[in-house]
Amino acid sequence: MKNIYVIGVGLIGGSLAKDIKTQNPDVVIHGISRKDTTLEQALSLGLIDKKATLDDIEHADLVIVSIPVDATVKLLPSILDKIPDTGLVIDAGSTKEAICKAVENHPKRRNFLAAHPIAGTEYSGPSAAMSGLFEGKTNIICEVEKTAFKLQEKALDIFKNLGMRIRYMNPEAHDKHIAYVSHLSHISSFMLGKTVIEKEKNERDIFDMAGSGFESTVRLAKSSPEMWTPIFKQNKHNVIETLEEYINNLSHFKELMKQDDFEAIFNEMKNTNHIKDILNGIN
Repeated sequence: MKNIYVIGVGLIGGSLAKDIKTQNPDVVIHGISRKDTTLEQALSLGLIDKKATLDDIEHADLVIVSIPVDATVKLLPSILDKIPDTGLVIDAGSTKEAICKAVENHPKRRNFLAAHPIAGTEYSGPSAAMSGLFEGKTNIICEVEKTAFKLQEKALDIFKNLGMRIRYMNPEAHDKHIAYVSHLSHISSFMLGKTVIEKEKNERDIFDMAGSGFESTVRLAKSSPEMWTPIFKQNKHNVIETLEEYINNLSHFKELMKQDDFEAIFNEMKNTNHIKDILNGIN
């Protein structure tokens, strides 16, 4: 692959470009964005070699789509219209069902691989891109059987070289599970930040008294609303289901507090400590 086009040169797209270029110095990374200032920044940071437009995709060996998921749904069919027969298009969206449905009957569906590299930080834009972001991270691939086999192999080589673990999942299962382990945590963080801002009017008190626990819990509230609002919209059904269960648990905890049942509270927290065993790794 010599000509790689990255649509959306932010945290994910920029980090992918950075690592691919490090491993393959001869490739030419072309950046595409709605904002010329974004491309100028990406150029100055060395994330891309050249600016490009969507019409240039006809020369692409690989296109990486890393833009908000609502924009991906709208743009992906026209990207496939332009891609050469030997070219590969990979997306990196945090939802998969709507994106896969958008191109399910496209004549070049075989040229598309639906992926979700589960990696990132709370920061956005080209300056957030970093080397090694995907090392040891999981990459979910959906409907792999709908991608041409030779293009699957090319994609898997890229992911392997970036150090990613691969899991295969259908789009519906992906969106359901990711609502619990990713989308709910972002909502929780946003709402914790909102609660503190509304109730703690003195910003100096927040700054001085916030410990590492608060900082780590509210970290995701610094994430981009432009990216996350479309995710919540596309995965609305699953997100509402997870919120209902989460709210039920919060209400139950509040009732235990009201009843002074701190033994039950202790047991709830003790049982939940098992999450550390899960996150430490499953053999």
